[in-house]
Amino acid sequence: MDLAPQNDQALTRESLFGTHAESTYAGITSFSRRRYSRDLNGVDVVVSGVPFDTATSNRPGARFGPRGVRTASVQSAWARHWPWTFDPFDHLAVIDYGDCAFDYGAPHTIADSIEAHADHILAAGCAMLTLGGDHFITYPLLKAHARRHGPISLIHFDAHSDTWPDDDSGRVDHGTMFYHAAREGLVDPARSVQIGLRTTNDDTLGFEVLDARQVHRQGVDAIVQAIRARVGDHPVYLTFDIDCLDPAYAPGTGTPVCGGLSTLQALEILGGLRGINLIGMDVVEVAPAYDHADITSLAAATLAMEMLCLYAARHKI
Repeated sequence: MDLAPQNDQALTRESLFGTHAESTYAGITSFSRRRYSRDLNGVDVVVSGVPFDTATSNRPGARFGPRGVRTASVQSAWARHWPWTFDPFDHLAVIDYGDCAFDYGAPHTIADSIEAHADHILAAGCAMLTLGGDHFITYPLLKAHARRHGPISLIHFDAHSDTWPDDDSGRVDHGTMFYHAAREGLVDPARSVQIGLRTTNDDTLGFEVLDARQVHRQGVDAIVQAIRARVGDHPVYLTFDIDCLDPAYAPGTGTPVCGGLSTLQALEILGGLRGINLIGMDVVEVAPAYDHADITSLAAATLAMEMLCLYAARHKI
């Protein structure tokens, strides 16, 4: 770690690599002090936000999630992400691309705008770490990723299945998009797994479900083993709805459900997945206004860093 004085690295950083200390309480808050840029040349991973929350079925506010996660991320941006033994930023060229642009007044166009945003980044050969936004945003992101990789394995952390039946493919709803993703062949349920669920939906659509009780009773190691067995070496999209965590650990979300995972459990499960063929990732449903002390945003930023370590471990280390 370079301890030389640094300032506003989101704008002044010369290299896309490395970790440099900067005051955690000051400066421009790009994700983990990465350079703000729209130049995709030589970039491995693009961090971008999708500040959209009009698909939510309960409390709105996830449109402020990308900003909240970026702000929280600088608290740990001064050093290597613990407990990993390498710094992902020594191996990955990562930029903060800013947020996806869409017209909030034309809701029927928003899904296409998100999909086009992802298409542009993926066409440049970059991977995506996306900050939501409500969970609907994963649907257009999966469309873009599936065009490049074919049917994808989905590793889905959530309190909800998001597979409730919906015969109207034009609806914008954060509880039905994986129903459509499965039926459209974007994801392969037979190679996909949902972790932490604790709401009722009797039809699994073929997804393996490791519900919250199983996580608590069986422990991290058993859950990791089950996930690995399910996805194998198939291309994986990892989506983490922050309400997978118990409200004690993530109060700032739109649809909190008691009985969820602790932050440590989630981090330990993610860390145990080192080596999976990760091709895309997101953290969604952070609604900072329902929080205090940035607990939820900090959890989301830490989970996002864990995902970057997973990506680096597979593709660069």
